[in-house]
Amino acid sequence: MSKALLKEPPAAVGHPDPWTLPLDKIDVGQAALFRDDAFWPYFERLRAEDPIHYCPESRFGPYWSITKFKDIMAVDIDHKRFSSDWTYGGITIRDPEDGAGDLRLPMFIAMDPPKHDAQRKVVSPIVAPDNLAKLEGVIRERVGQIFDSLPRNETFDWVDRVSIELTTQMLATLFDFPWEDRRKLTRWSDVATADEESGIIDSKEQRVAELFECADYFTRLWNERVNSTNPNGDLISMLAHGESTRNMDRMEYLGNLILLIVGGNDTTRNSLTGGLYALSKNPSEWAKLKADHSLVENMVSEIIRWQTPLAHMRRTAVEDVEMGGKTIKKGDKVVMWYVSGNRDTDVIPDADKFIIDRKNARHHLSFGFGIHRCVGNRLAEMQLKIVWEEIMKRDLDLEVMGEPTRVLSSFVKGYEYMPVRINA
Repeated sequence: MSKALLKEPPAAVGHPDPWTLPLDKIDVGQAALFRDDAFWPYFERLRAEDPIHYCPESRFGPYWSITKFKDIMAVDIDHKRFSSDWTYGGITIRDPEDGAGDLRLPMFIAMDPPKHDAQRKVVSPIVAPDNLAKLEGVIRERVGQIFDSLPRNETFDWVDRVSIELTTQMLATLFDFPWEDRRKLTRWSDVATADEESGIIDSKEQRVAELFECADYFTRLWNERVNSTNPNGDLISMLAHGESTRNMDRMEYLGNLILLIVGGNDTTRNSLTGGLYALSKNPSEWAKLKADHSLVENMVSEIIRWQTPLAHMRRTAVEDVEMGGKTIKKGDKVVMWYVSGNRDTDVIPDADKFIIDRKNARHHLSFGFGIHRCVGNRLAEMQLKIVWEEIMKRDLDLEVMGEPTRVLSSFVKGYEYMPVRINA
């Protein structure tokens, strides 16, 4: 990997200087900032000068940005004053719109207690320790097959051949989804978080049509499994037989499917690419890992912090809240920028550095806190751990051949393409 020591990308090219902009003109929700990897100095300034920041005008309307680690944690665990409920707008900076052009989807991450707790409890056994132990061997076998099938001495797309393929296989297993159609899961995940500016869809109407295709497909699977007297331990069977989910209407079923598809896809998929990219930029850390394979597990937590696969989560204030000398009004949109909190040097020493043996590496914001903490966090960590153990076992000489292409989104902090070569 040392052969392809990458230069830092020209982050601010084409974007205003965040240090000279008036504070009220800073809008960190712009997707282009994330596509161009240009958002870092914007958040650096907000953390330093205005950590609880109000943006009065944006394409998403006015919103508050919470940018410091401890403030983000305080909002995340305060579900009584900061609601996730879809009826208020849900969990992303982008408000769903009523009408044929978009969908307002209920899902348990976009619900408040007690309904949230009851629905989350239905699916949580899929990532219980005993089930993870059963999945470990399957994941390791598939990871090995993927690596053994990759070309040597020629450039390929790591995102497609490794990151997407592995996570799609895992999703198909969790849903007991038809294997030959598993790439539909990837497409539906991408469509679910896309808008018409992303390049993934051409219109809101296309997005709705493709998500209804997803609903129709999964309804067929539901109908096959709902009457089973001996249901499998897959997610569809869990939902079909769960006391608090078996009577869901079509939209709530679709909402929870989208949640589980996106949740099972984005963290692992983008951390798989982000981890290799981070090592390519930090050859001393790569050398450290080669010298001590036992660092893999700690490195996985550092990768997830450094990458922060979902840049933000949104809440809505249900009452006036005083915070940091500011008054957040009832009904205001409040965006917790995990990607900023994970670079807060008041909590994480040398937060901008990628350090694979970092102390307390699991103390990060990427999975959230409180009742909405990512239900599949241990599964994501296990998949990443196995990937890097198998890379070490094979002593693969991975060379990143150029800058990745990033997703045009301020929610999913991910990659569309990254050229990689295995030197043999």
